Amino acid sequence: MSRCALRTLLVAAAAATVVAGCGGGGAPNELRIPTGAGGVGFLPLLMMREHGLIEKHASAAGLPDVTVRWIDIGGPAVMNDALLSGSVDFIAAGPPGFLTLWDRTRDSAAVKGVAAMTSLPMYLNTHAEHLRSLDDVTDSDKIAVTAIKVSIPAIIMQMYATEHYGAEEAYRFDRYTVTMTHPDGVVALLSGTSEINAHYTSPPFHHREREDPSIRTIMTTDDVMGGATTFTMMSTTTRFHDENPTLYAAVLAALTEANEMIRADLGAAADVLIAADGGGGFDRAGLVEVLGDPDIRFTTTPENVMRYAEFMHEIGSIANLPDSWRDLFFPEIHDVPGG
Repeated sequence: MSRCALRTLLVAAAAATVVAGCGGGGAPNELRIPTGAGGVGFLPLLMMREHGLIEKHASAAGLPDVTVRWIDIGGPAVMNDALLSGSVDFIAAGPPGFLTLWDRTRDSAAVKGVAAMTSLPMYLNTHAEHLRSLDDVTDSDKIAVTAIKVSIPAIIMQMYATEHYGAEEAYRFDRYTVTMTHPDGVVALLSGTSEINAHYTSPPFHHREREDPSIRTIMTTDDVMGGATTFTMMSTTTRFHDENPTLYAAVLAALTEANEMIRADLGAAADVLIAADGGGGFDRAGLVEVLGDPDIRFTTTPENVMRYAEFMHEIGSIANLPDSWRDLFFPEIHDVPGG
């Protein structure tokens, strides 16, 4: 389905939901949230769904009739369209996709961040013998990413290109990228028969690929960013935030509790991930080991988001530069030591 057709479908769904579900005023009795692109980075959403955490916190705050409809779509471009069309109420994606949306809606929907969900690296994996660094990529190579130009890997490769080849070469590696979901990227890379010979991916898909002795990691996002970086974060419109403060607070409380639950019991969290998407091909013990990777952190604190903003403004991907990370997020999260 094309993005245009999908957008039409989402707008129609939004109109139907508004007529049927909102009842003429007050807090909506149904929330619509996409489950995202899958994998460890979206595990907090799966925990919220599995344990009814939004409903729990909404009920405790005096909104007992709220239900949450979890929608199976992922990818920053599609989710941005869904939020702006009114088809969903919150979305979760990486900082680059969010920053594009924040920049373009400052005078309209005024989308801002709710909180971070996870901090973790992404890994550029390959089986091609000639690829020892990103500099070795040729016209015969294809790198799978979740979205060209705006995904985390795309921005990271633009940062790398700018640092090593100059600002005029920021988009040097874009032509080698192909849009593909993480699971499809794993299959394509491990098959050895696809045109895809490199995959910029996240846990647990990275860990699954590295079980194959022919796969090597030639770069991580941490290498370029210089440390821990927010991988996924939630956002919504200023209108929703301002018109539904109690329900908004319930969503943030649910996200906070979801992360606490993951940290407290990795085994139970692994069970949820396996039930949702198979756990990236890992059994329970293997997935617990993945979740225990010290580079993977479940936190609502934004990390290194301003690094993305500064670079994207530098190359013209966004027109507006925030003064600080707090300009990007709603006030409820401003007391954390973000960046």
